[in-house]
Amino acid sequence: MEILYMFFASKVLICVVLFQWEVVQKTLNGSQFYAYSVCNVGEPEQDNWLRTTFIQRRPSASRIFVELQFIVRDCNSFDASVPCKETFNLFTSESDADVGTTFRKGQFKKVVTIAPDEITSKNGMRINTETKVVDNLSRKGFYLAFQDIGACVALLSVKVYYKACTATVESLARFPETVAGSENQALREVKGECVENAQSEEVPRIYCTADGEWVVQVGHCQCKPGYEKVGDTCQECQPGFFKAASSDGKCEPCPANTQGLEAGAAFCPCMDGFYQAPTDPITGPCSGLPTAPRDLVATTTQLSAGKLLLSWSPPDDTGGRSDITYSVECQSCEGGACRPCGEKIRYEPASAGLTLTRVTVSELDAHLNYTFIVEAHSGVSMFAGQASARAHKPVTSLSLSWDVSPRPRLHAPPIRYELTYRKKDDNLDVTTYTVLILEKSSVQISELAPGTAYLFRVQALSSDGSPGGSSIEEQYETLHESTVGDLDFFGGAVMLFIVVVVLFLKRNSHSRQGAEDNYFSSPEQLKPLKTYVDPHTYEDPNVAVLKFATEIHPSHITKQKVIGAGEFGEVYRGILKVPGRKDVAVAIKTLKPGYTEKQRQDFLSEASIMGQFTHQNIIRLEGVVTKFKHAMIVTEYMENGALDRYLKDHDGEFSSFQLVGMLRGIAAGMKYLSDMSYVHRDLAARNILVNNNLECKVSDFGLSRVLEDDPEGTYTTSGGKIPIRWTAPEAIAYRKFTSASDVWSFGIVMWEVMAFGERPYWDMSNHEVMKAINEAFRLPAPMDCPSAVYQLMLQCWLQDRSKRPRFGDIVSLLDKLLRSPDSLKTIADFDPRVSIRLPSTSGSDGSPFRSVSEWLESIKMSQYSENFTCAGIINMDQVLQMKNEDIKNIGVRLPGHLKRIAYSILGLKDQTSTLSVFAV
Repeated sequence: MEILYMFFASKVLICVVLFQWEVVQKTLNGSQFYAYSVCNVGEPEQDNWLRTTFIQRRPSASRIFVELQFIVRDCNSFDASVPCKETFNLFTSESDADVGTTFRKGQFKKVVTIAPDEITSKNGMRINTETKVVDNLSRKGFYLAFQDIGACVALLSVKVYYKACTATVESLARFPETVAGSENQALREVKGECVENAQSEEVPRIYCTADGEWVVQVGHCQCKPGYEKVGDTCQECQPGFFKAASSDGKCEPCPANTQGLEAGAAFCPCMDGFYQAPTDPITGPCSGLPTAPRDLVATTTQLSAGKLLLSWSPPDDTGGRSDITYSVECQSCEGGACRPCGEKIRYEPASAGLTLTRVTVSELDAHLNYTFIVEAHSGVSMFAGQASARAHKPVTSLSLSWDVSPRPRLHAPPIRYELTYRKKDDNLDVTTYTVLILEKSSVQISELAPGTAYLFRVQALSSDGSPGGSSIEEQYETLHESTVGDLDFFGGAVMLFIVVVVLFLKRNSHSRQGAEDNYFSSPEQLKPLKTYVDPHTYEDPNVAVLKFATEIHPSHITKQKVIGAGEFGEVYRGILKVPGRKDVAVAIKTLKPGYTEKQRQDFLSEASIMGQFTHQNIIRLEGVVTKFKHAMIVTEYMENGALDRYLKDHDGEFSSFQLVGMLRGIAAGMKYLSDMSYVHRDLAARNILVNNNLECKVSDFGLSRVLEDDPEGTYTTSGGKIPIRWTAPEAIAYRKFTSASDVWSFGIVMWEVMAFGERPYWDMSNHEVMKAINEAFRLPAPMDCPSAVYQLMLQCWLQDRSKRPRFGDIVSLLDKLLRSPDSLKTIADFDPRVSIRLPSTSGSDGSPFRSVSEWLESIKMSQYSENFTCAGIINMDQVLQMKNEDIKNIGVRLPGHLKRIAYSILGLKDQTSTLSVFAV
């Protein structure tokens, strides 16, 4: 709580007395105190005012509290015939400057009527304490005023304050003091930062409640390697201790045969004479070299057969290692000269890599002297010069090979392969792909960069060049030059194995064509190979879950942290650990406690839907947990979350080419769903998820339904809410949904993507949106939107659903645009007055903007208010004089933000502009 204003009546100058209020001295329980008092009971038409001085408001404190202490006289203590009241009124008036003693009643608006809980009689005084709320303040300051209209009242004190969550450090994340929001904004999200020497995978966040309390922290900071948590700080590990990874753990003592000479160590180096093998963990102990084997004995039990048994004892000192092996070298000596025995000599079981302390040597010749040398080896023997010859691992080339797993009834094997690869960390604006057409299932790729990760994908091609199955994108990395020469040589190339499922379908020239909606099929199209099955058609929904989803044991799931909340419960990020499989990052949807059986079935029905889909642009279902108390749905984890929020956070950072690439992925996923006779019904950017590779995947199948087999190919709902801004007019009017209505929604998603997550139709109400659509108005082109992309949007928004493009058509068109980037250079007409919703120099109500901050807030750029103030731009006339260079100079650097502000100023300059939308 922070006090804005406080007065006691003894401080006469604090308030401006208007009409009859006066300062009086009273005695209560032997103590004297002062009060502002008025008591003109009996006089008609009383209107007495007491006003505070100007109270400056902290900009973010839009909600303040007024605590009053006052006394009210009991009307029964006066003559019954005298007019009397027992209440008074609280008023407020906002202002950007102190008006001094000027007072106009018309500028004040009533907040509340104040009535006492206890009234004062002739026998004693009773002090009342009341707290009232004044909300929605927006100007620089305000006045409070108290109106008496016929009571006998004394005002002892007034305390004005706002509530704030105090600056704090939680889980090593520092959060600033934050003013609590209004009742309409019960939780205010606050971003923090990790304390010094701590880090987090995501920006830590916490929520400030309306009561000024911190709740629900998201994001966890951990001390960096070499640092440990001490209270709310991360402190260096002391010499002799280390910490290898970011964690909440403590520093550990250096392991055996290592030394920690410096503070803040992430690992402890080996002492002189001790080593670590390449496969040893860097946090493990160091070991010494093994000593020589002991007691070598040769037994000639079968000399006539040319055989000899060698045996020995292990070394006295293994160097602290258990991976001891032995090698045997044979030399034949004659005339004082020794030479290797050659390949004639046989060893059983082998001459190297022996784990037992004996070996049988055969094919020896009689009458020759043989010398045998037995050596002990361990994982660190290479450091003593006992390792075999070394050679460089390739740092600029990779060898790849792959297997082909044909489908049953495959008539023709693949003739060629298309290999595509790129650097993983290419600049987002320019990604270079290399495409190779190969005749065989292996290739040597050279001239790669050392120490660089590459992503590879293989696709099979049939004899006619049509594409078949494709592998997923796999990552492999070349070695750093600094590591060359430090590794044993076990082969000249890294072999990669990619499984490609090849699927070639023989076209049937006599396919059956039923009486179906022309939108969904044409004589040239075949029925889909697989058709979606509505799980709601099952008498027992649990059967549908078992049919379409894999059951996972809860012990294989590790929850890490909450990343959101769904309709049925919390959503976690976690790890799926299935025996025999690599650990996978997953999203885990949970069912909140106290659920009903119907809620459980509704919750799991989404898994029954998702489990039927297999496409790289559809969110992948890993499995479900149904046989235990806490039901869960486990899906692949998408690191960048929802598309609308991701685009808002990266406004202006992506090129049109990249945005169209995202749209192409969404369209491909929707084509797959449409081919399965499936309608999504809730396609929107908020329901598209994005991973680290900027792949977009369709998710959230809660509103989705199957296409029925009726001639219209529609699904009629039985009521309920539908997302008006994304829904086609026929679906709104008649509650009928088709793939054509999904195409309309896809057009809205296109607009959201090209507008970097802008809300469709801005602040228009749902009723206004429906009215505008029915009057043939359509959303205008977003800023910098290619004309070809906007024209496709308009095609998706055609009133006649049969004339809208199919998803297959959309994918083909987007592919053409991506293959010809120059086609994206022609920009659609953009009108800032429409797209930014600015009628001339006015606010949404038509009145001129009163301040620069109000204007910036209207275009959602309020984060730059301080930049404008520091640059001395404090009124709208100065804003109208700004040019692009001026905007850059005050610190607006992001291209999207720069354009938004610049285009807004253009709209402000046009005094004749009116609020409208484009008509189709």
